Amino acid sequence: MLVDTSGWLCVLDDRDRRHIEAERLFLSARLLITHSYVVAELVPLAMKRGFSRSRTLEFIDELLNDTTISIIWVDNVLTKAANDLLRARGDKKWSLCDAVSFVIMDEEGISEALTSDRHFEQAGYIKLLAS
Repeated sequence: MLVDTSGWLCVLDDRDRRHIEAERLFLSARLLITHSYVVAELVPLAMKRGFSRSRTLEFIDELLNDTTISIIWVDNVLTKAANDLLRARGDKKWSLCDAVSFVIMDEEGISEALTSDRHFEQAGYIKLLAS
């Protein structure tokens, strides 16, 4: 499964009503993929939710050092493919980060995302967490 920014936040935040489910899904997944734009989004989102910068960066370190998580580093080719998707789907309000996730999911044959973001459902994927 692909882990999106909101999915990571649900794993991190034990106050979140979706935390237990997010942690269960995370721990039971046989494949975990995320990407560098998600990691970049997680820092300001976690701090907005009240996490200290040090705790947030500690979590990022854990994520970066976890050998069970495949992190795809977004490059020019992937960014262009995501931008092309955004142009093709101009009727949607997806972010570039969302579009990168969708391109990766298509390339990797992934249908499920640990996310609460409804945009994943709009794009035809399975959103594993409640909004």
